[in-house]
Amino acid sequence: MRPSPRLVAALAVLPLALTACGGGGSSGTPAAPPSVAGASADNRPVKSGGTLTVALNADPDALDPSTSTTLVGREVFANMCEKLYDIDAKSTIVPQLAGALPELSDDGKEVTIKLREGVKFNDGTAFDAEAVKKSLDRHRTWEKSARQADLEAVSKVTVVDPTTIQLTLKRAFTPLTAQLADRAGMIMSPKALDAANDNFGAGPVCVGPFKFASRTSGSEIVLEKAPDYYDAAKVKLDKLVYKIIVDPNVRAANLKSGDVQVGDNLATNTVKGVQSDPNLKVVSGGGLGYYGVTINIGNADGATEKSGPVDTALGKSPQLREAFELALDRDAINKTVYNGLYEVDCFGVPLDSPFRADGLQCPQRDVAKAKQLVQASGVPTPIKVTLNTPNDAVNIRLAQVIQQMTKEAGFEVKVHTAEFVSLLEEGKAGTFDAMLVGWSGRVDLDGNLTNLVTSRGSNNYSGMSDPGIDDPIKQAAAESDQAKRAELYAAAMKKIAELRGILYLYHNKYYLGMSKNVAGVQYFADGLPRFVTAGFAA
Repeated sequence: MRPSPRLVAALAVLPLALTACGGGGSSGTPAAPPSVAGASADNRPVKSGGTLTVALNADPDALDPSTSTTLVGREVFANMCEKLYDIDAKSTIVPQLAGALPELSDDGKEVTIKLREGVKFNDGTAFDAEAVKKSLDRHRTWEKSARQADLEAVSKVTVVDPTTIQLTLKRAFTPLTAQLADRAGMIMSPKALDAANDNFGAGPVCVGPFKFASRTSGSEIVLEKAPDYYDAAKVKLDKLVYKIIVDPNVRAANLKSGDVQVGDNLATNTVKGVQSDPNLKVVSGGGLGYYGVTINIGNADGATEKSGPVDTALGKSPQLREAFELALDRDAINKTVYNGLYEVDCFGVPLDSPFRADGLQCPQRDVAKAKQLVQASGVPTPIKVTLNTPNDAVNIRLAQVIQQMTKEAGFEVKVHTAEFVSLLEEGKAGTFDAMLVGWSGRVDLDGNLTNLVTSRGSNNYSGMSDPGIDDPIKQAAAESDQAKRAELYAAAMKKIAELRGILYLYHNKYYLGMSKNVAGVQYFADGLPRFVTAGFAA
């Protein structure tokens, strides 16, 4: 898709502050996409001791594995709250707090998990099957838990013995191990849970290489080396300090000045500038998730409530949503906003996923057809749309590009900015028209769909509710044959594309900037920097 001359002219008048972000800019030769292998392959010896300061692009929500919904929260959890399973550099699921991969009964409804022995939580409490049961039951039954859908297939957790648990399922659920490789598999100290209950996130205690020390809202989160960690000899750093630096140019500037040694989620127009600094390097991760425009088409009373009518032009009219999408040029967005460093797509399945069916097609930009649909709708133009966006410069720029593109088709987009966590609350509550929001992605495609597009899903901000989506996704989760799963997911994604509750724009790669004297960082396709073996090069 090539941007039209008219579109290029429209994009050229965007505010200078947004088109000329520092750290390399978006003009000239694009930055070279770094490789995710660059971090994982850096096994230089590191010194013991020291504090590593990491810039986060947003302030996480509560650091409670049961309620957390943010990527930045997962970044912090990756270094203080281990899970039953994890992924490795090849995106293969591997045991972490579990001692081995699960054993399944013939019908797939009994799942037995052996646990790692000799493990303690970061408060010294013993890690055992009772502790695992307490956390899993909290994840799946607590009314405030965002993990309920992740573990919905689990009907009972049984302690077999101190080192073994058994999960009884309502139905075979193939993605379960992948769910347990994320927050649904994070195990919390039972002592801390009993003491804090609903306020666990204010002082979280898990098993991990680092333990929670303090948090200053909007400013920083401090973790310290955990003396009770089962593999403490592997941990070299004394302390991790996460600084909240929302502005991408300030994050890049702090990297260059040395005030931080690692910067997460670099804006693509700062990648080139960071790469060119002789004291810095950039590695990439991500690609499992997506970013796009979520349109409220049925979230009348909250994401987890029954779908209902929404009184907005886009919410009421599938043909106006089609017109809105046809006004967008995904390639132009990628080049103009992201320096061409993202992966353009219109589906929620990664481009290299084994679950991606052949022949998935994305619509080309067609302003003429979009205008026809707008005219046929009978809605007076310009059609007003409020687009909620995170309040950082890059998202504002994306919103303004969308504003310019859709204006040609007869839409008048008002950009409403909000702090990221507030934006998520508006999404959950359904108090929005359209919003820019993404998902960091999971290795099993069920994790990109169930909570986000099925009826009453905890993150189904659009309020989509259709058996053409729900049924094949549920069937795929119970299916062990990969080809059949891909076929079922393709059917669901076709229906998602028709309803247009989400207009997927791209799969975002995550770019991690770091000082060249930092080594031992593990950075995988999930985009979560792991610092368990990190330190300063010896």
